[in-house]
Amino acid sequence: MTGGAGYIGTHSIIELLNAGHDISVIDDLSNSHIAALQRVRKLTKRDLAFMQADLCDTTAVSAELQRFRPDGVIHFAGLKAVGASVARPLDYYRKNVGGTLSLLAGMERVGCHKIVFSSSATVYGLPQYLPYDEQHPTVPVNPYGHTKLMIEQILRDWSVTHRDASAVCLRYFNPAGAHPSGEIGENPKGVPDNLMPFLAQVASGHRPALTVFGNDFETRDGTGERDYIHVVDLARAHLAAIEHVRTNSGFQVFNIGTGRGVTVLELAAAFTRMSGRPIATTVTARRSGDLARFYANAQRAEKTLGWTAQKSLFDICADAWRWQRQNPDGYDD
Repeated sequence: MTGGAGYIGTHSIIELLNAGHDISVIDDLSNSHIAALQRVRKLTKRDLAFMQADLCDTTAVSAELQRFRPDGVIHFAGLKAVGASVARPLDYYRKNVGGTLSLLAGMERVGCHKIVFSSSATVYGLPQYLPYDEQHPTVPVNPYGHTKLMIEQILRDWSVTHRDASAVCLRYFNPAGAHPSGEIGENPKGVPDNLMPFLAQVASGHRPALTVFGNDFETRDGTGERDYIHVVDLARAHLAAIEHVRTNSGFQVFNIGTGRGVTVLELAAAFTRMSGRPIATTVTARRSGDLARFYANAQRAEKTLGWTAQKSLFDICADAWRWQRQNPDGYDD
């Protein structure tokens, strides 16, 4: 598992270890914390292998693949902030696309032809219709989305080079929440890019108010509407996907979302009801490129992978709040 020490990776490790898989993690820890893996070991009462390495270091990656000899790979590692991708596009192409090429080269050397890739709904770009299904045109509007779509194309081409090759791309919508134990969760460095950790920090008094970027969208209350999926549901999608690639071949993409949109103000209100903490808001101008509405049609994942989202918006808020209260400074505690 590349990038396995990160937010989605750690939750996915728990699901896979509990299902009986053995795991080796490669992570450069640039946006993650080794303590997260220690907590995973504690929660599952199982061990896992770990190597700190940059995925672009093909020699190091190949050495770990040679040692571990995986049946399959789950590929999370990469840069993921949309704004930073606009400011530093070359970094994103080097790390995301270059790292994937390095990984595939290492997999080729050990005859591993099964991969699940952490893609993103950003590959769709501006909605031509809603909800997004997997047939929706893919026209990304930022370098981050372009790197995800490029990697999908690479995997599509690679998947036909071996009879047993299988590549599944999971197009996430908006992961949120934390593990119900409160032991692992989203651990942003600096100002959070995502809405849920920002809400939790406002509720805990770490930040004075939630900044709402635009209240004049064509939605129920004028604020942006998104499809929020519990990170544990997302982790279970990876378990379903890795089981799928083990017994199938070819290239497939799946949306991973709930199929329901929630606005910024609706999410803030739900968090207030759950936590009992009022969320102050300040409204500012829209950000360039922000969409009014963005949610999934996830029927293909249900039909083919047997996966559906199980957890509610209340679960997302409650688990995120538990993580925040137990870890006010994240893993630095």
